[in-house]
This record gives sequence, C-alpha cells and structure tokens, in this order.
Amino acid sequence: MKLVALILLLTTLSVSADDYFLNIKGQAVQGGLLIAQTNPDAAVRIDDEVVKADAEGYFMFGFGRFDEQPKNLAITHRGQTHQLSIDVEKRDFPEERIDGLPADKVNPPASFWERIKKEQAEVKRARSVWSEQRYYLQDFIWPATGRVSGVYGSRRILNGEPKRPHYGMDIANATGSEVVAPIAGTVTMAVDDHYYTGGTVILDHGYGLNSTYLHLSQVNVEVGQVVQQGDKIGEIGMTGRATGPHLDWRINLGTDVRLDPQLLLPPQEAE
Repeated sequence: MKLVALILLLTTLSVSADDYFLNIKGQAVQGGLLIAQTNPDAAVRIDDEVVKADAEGYFMFGFGRFDEQPKNLAITHRGQTHQLSIDVEKRDFPEERIDGLPADKVNPPASFWERIKKEQAEVKRARSVWSEQRYYLQDFIWPATGRVSGVYGSRRILNGEPKRPHYGMDIANATGSEVVAPIAGTVTMAVDDHYYTGGTVILDHGYGLNSTYLHLSQVNVEVGQVVQQGDKIGEIGMTGRATGPHLDWRINLGTDVRLDPQLLLPPQEAE
C-alpha cells in the first residue's frame, strides 16, 4: 500500500517545509486516513472545500471505500497557492456471507422503520459533533483483544441476500470481554438498545474524527465524559444484529467518510 511521505511532497513541489508541508503520513488507499501538517497560518482546501487546520497546522483527510478519484490539495500561504494531487490506491474487498440472522434484523418489519430512522438520525448527530480536541494525533491501540472476524469494505450477503458493504472491523471474543478507548475522546453517544447495533458508544477525537463501538453487552460511559486512551468504555456482546459476540469498530471522518480502522493499528500482540 502507498505511503505518502515528506520526501515525495518536497521533491514534487520543490518548496520549503516552512512555507508549505512539514509532513504528511498515512496510506493513500480506499479507507485510508492521512494526517498532514502545514504552516499554521496557511489556508487549506481539499477538492475546493475549506478544511480547518489546528493551531499547529495539522489537518486530516481520507478516502472512502468507493473513492477512485485523487484528492486535490491547495495550500495558500503568503499570497501563494501550492497544489498537490494525491492518487488513491484501489483495494480488492472480500465477500462475506453471514447466515442465521433473525429475518426481522435483515429486513425489518414496517413497524420498526420509524424507530430505525430515529436511531440513525441520533447516530448522525453524534458523528456530526465538531471540537478542537487534538486526540486524533495519538497513535491508536487495539480497542479489544480477540480474533479479527470481519473486515472493512467486505461485500456482505446476509441470509443469502446482498446488502451494503461492511464499514467496520470486527473483533470476536467472549461476551463481557473489555472494550477500551483506542485513543482519548469525548463520548457523544452511549446507548444500550439500538435496533441494529444494540449497545453503542461513539467517541469524538477532534476535528471531525470519530469512532463507533457496536453490539456491546455493557456500556460503561456517559455522554459528555472524557475518556483517556485505554479507559474501559464497554464490554463485547452480541446485542442488535449479531450472530455471535464481537466488537464492530468503526472510524468516520465527519458523517460521510468511512475509514478502515485496521489501517490505523499496530500489529496485534500475541496473547
């Protein structure tokens, strides 16, 4: 997978780091998150949209599962604009078949539609929270131990019926296994009974980056609570639409860009 590095930027653009990028890191692949740093006084645009950088010039952008077009960056500083186009590397996503789900979880009866719509709106609001916290600069740790039982981007077939791709990383372990915050954040959602996802926690990590934890058997945090990296936020379960106990962990940039959590992790330590 492609790693965008400082040397590439400086060689391509032939500009000094003081006036333009100091560094950029991440994988320019479908599902990848990139974190860049420019002069704090610079104005940043990506694909003609203004992107807010923090006080030290850090900002983020990412590629969704279906993104195929490059991201076009424009950095304006001291009256000059420098531009860079970053291509996205395509990935081959596997097919995942899940059988044995209750029929009403695959295709909910009409009587549940209003509830589902309401819960989806709640999730969108929780993911829309904007803060200037800078927790997103921390290195991620695993939120749970266990077997990786599902991967980001897989084409899901539920009870033989094709559905939307899976946008999370599944970590299977026994019910009651601890789930911790992979980086620090503020809790923007903490519920135990959503129709599809059961026990659900959402954390805001700052500047639009948020993470979601699904199917929890127990929720150990409250909305507004600040958790530090490694703090317990819940326990693995199989609430909502699940056939076995696991954590479904998701990373979003805002409400629309769905990222691959596994790309942010170090190798899992052997137990």
